[in-house]
Amino acid sequence: MERKRRKLRVLFAAAEAAPFCKTGGLGDVAGSLPPMLRRAGCKVAVILPKYSKIAEEYRSRMTHVCDFYVPLAWRNVYCGIEHLRLQETDFYFVDNEHYFARDGLYGYFDDAERFAFFSKAILEAIEHVDELRCDILHCNDWQTAMAPVFLREFYHGGPYDDIRTVFTIHNVKFQGQYSDVVLGDVLGLADVPAAADQLRMDEQSINFMRGAVRYSDALTTVSPTYARELKMPFYGEHLENEFQRRGEYLYGVLNGIDTAEYNPRTDHTIAKTFSAKDLSGKAECKAALQRELGLAEDPERPLVAMVTRLTKQKGMDLVQYAMDSLMSRGVQVALLGTGDSEFEDSMKYFAWRYQGQMSANITFDSGLAKRMYAGADLFLMPSQFEPCGLSQMIAMRYGTLPVVRETGGLADSVIPYNRFTGEGDGFSFANFNADEMRDCLLNACEVFWTDHEAWHRLQVQAMEKDFGWHRAAEVIRYIRRRDK
Repeated sequence: MERKRRKLRVLFAAAEAAPFCKTGGLGDVAGSLPPMLRRAGCKVAVILPKYSKIAEEYRSRMTHVCDFYVPLAWRNVYCGIEHLRLQETDFYFVDNEHYFARDGLYGYFDDAERFAFFSKAILEAIEHVDELRCDILHCNDWQTAMAPVFLREFYHGGPYDDIRTVFTIHNVKFQGQYSDVVLGDVLGLADVPAAADQLRMDEQSINFMRGAVRYSDALTTVSPTYARELKMPFYGEHLENEFQRRGEYLYGVLNGIDTAEYNPRTDHTIAKTFSAKDLSGKAECKAALQRELGLAEDPERPLVAMVTRLTKQKGMDLVQYAMDSLMSRGVQVALLGTGDSEFEDSMKYFAWRYQGQMSANITFDSGLAKRMYAGADLFLMPSQFEPCGLSQMIAMRYGTLPVVRETGGLADSVIPYNRFTGEGDGFSFANFNADEMRDCLLNACEVFWTDHEAWHRLQVQAMEKDFGWHRAAEVIRYIRRRDK
């Protein structure tokens, strides 16, 4: 009689996860990838901090599992573990009000200590909570980067010896770089020469992410192109040598989106549902969006949406430069997001100058974001760099064609339109240049104006593209097989 194989146990550690707490793409990933891992045959649990900002509707449903003290250098710090099961996924929360009862998630003077504690609490919880024992500890970004380091240096025997670690880089720009005082006072690693050497960036600083890159069994990042870019000085943010050194263990796996949540056929938060087989409802979504944002209600004007952080990384300096030229061609632009005051102010100015043609919404509104994805014709993402990007995928689900720069996940997810073969599901440009971006966007508008058949075909091709999470789920299983 054949023995039944035990499910692969994965503990997914992240500093944020939707719907509990989210500042960016990591929150979306941590909320949607674990359920897909479960569907792929893994036993999955998610662990994250219990922030005071988590909505009461979730906090009130959490149950206390246990509590213990976490050794952190010279201190012993209280840690509670709470549990909530949501949509068939088990979420565990690390409770410590001193560290996590704050107005925000990040950006505090003691972030090094807060997330060193979180990383160590994850490992302590594995011993105290049977359900957290795992084959793979999957850590994400610098906030959990110390967990693979602590595991190898401090935890041996019992449930720890068989754990393999995967570390995912979502954005290498944020690495957790601190004064080397942290090495002894917070991490307790000053007297561990191997760890001290591998964490150190220079004589005065250490780097959490560098430690994870050195110590983890496998590394992943959020798109194949970004995995290659990380090995280049322009993109590697001074860690390119580390990624080159560990290139054999670095996998680029394109992120996915929750295709059930972002489905224009079943999404009743938009003005009219539609599908790739029947796009008529999209016209109603466009008209409703134009009315909502005070834009001229004109189906013949291409409506370009941006849902983004207003920063140079997102290409806002290119948009700023090209805006007058775009307005002169009759293009409508709808923007949603916050960021640097320079770009917030300039977008407000353009909205004032081009009333009825430009709408600047300097806020974050998830409902409006959905209506923009559904109602726009084009979605602009001229990023200087973009590890993966999810907005272009969401836009494509709603038949809104992306205009992107060919970098990171944008290059991997968008096939540029070929007017000779009809292939493609969007438009792209190569260089980080405002004129090139403008010309690419206007070329897209030209297709919108002059070739309705080609435009409809591109919409259908974009909507039928598979952006599910199954690829990422399979990689976790592959890493385990390779390790054996």
